[in-house]
Amino acid sequence: PVTELVTGIDLVKLQFRIASGEVLPFTQADVRQRGHAIECRVYAEDPHNNFLPSTGTVHTFIAPQMPNVRVDTYLQSSDAISIHYDPMIAKIIAYDTTREAAIAKLQQALRATVVLGVTTNLDFLQALLAHPVFAAGQIHTAYLDEHLADVLPPLLEVSIAALIAAALSEQRAIVLPLIKAAQDGDAYSPWAHADGFRLGGR
Repeated sequence: PVTELVTGIDLVKLQFRIASGEVLPFTQADVRQRGHAIECRVYAEDPHNNFLPSTGTVHTFIAPQMPNVRVDTYLQSSDAISIHYDPMIAKIIAYDTTREAAIAKLQQALRATVVLGVTTNLDFLQALLAHPVFAAGQIHTAYLDEHLADVLPPLLEVSIAALIAAALSEQRAIVLPLIKAAQDGDAYSPWAHADGFRLGGR
C-alpha cells in the first residue's frame, strides 16, 4: 500500500498482467515518488505481555474515514479473533506531501480508530509515532530494543479499594431487588430473578 500511494502504481494489478503474459509497461527510470506514506499494522495483541496475541469478540470496530488515509481490513463489529489466524486486524496507511505531515495524519487516523473487546497495539503505535527518535527518522533494527520502555503506554492502575467498591456496587444491584421481591411476596416478579434484566435495557 505504501508503494502504491507514493508512486500511483497498482502493484497487484501489474502482477496479474505480467502473469498473463503481458510486458511491464515501464522501466524503473519511469517510476517517480511523490509525497510520503506511512503504514501502521493494528494487531490484536498485548504490548505489555511481550506482544502476545489477544483473542475474543470484537464488540465494536470503527475504522477511520478521512482523506488520504487508506484502511485495509476484514474486521467488522461482532467478529471473533481466533487463535487459529494471524492477529493482524487492519493496515492503516496515511499519505501526505511530507513525512511529518504523513505522521500527523496517521496519528489522527489512529485516534479515530476504535476496537473494543480485545486488547490491541493502538496505544503502542500512537506512542511510537510520537517518539522523538522516530520523528527524527533515526530508527534502525535495534530501535525497539533500545526504546521499548519509552513507547509502551502506561498501564492503568486500579486500586484494591476501587475494585472492592465496584464489586460491592454490583452485588448491591443484584441483592436489593431480590430482597424487595421477597418482602412483597411475589415469587413471579421479574425482580425476583438476578438474570441481568434491566428496565429500559440499561
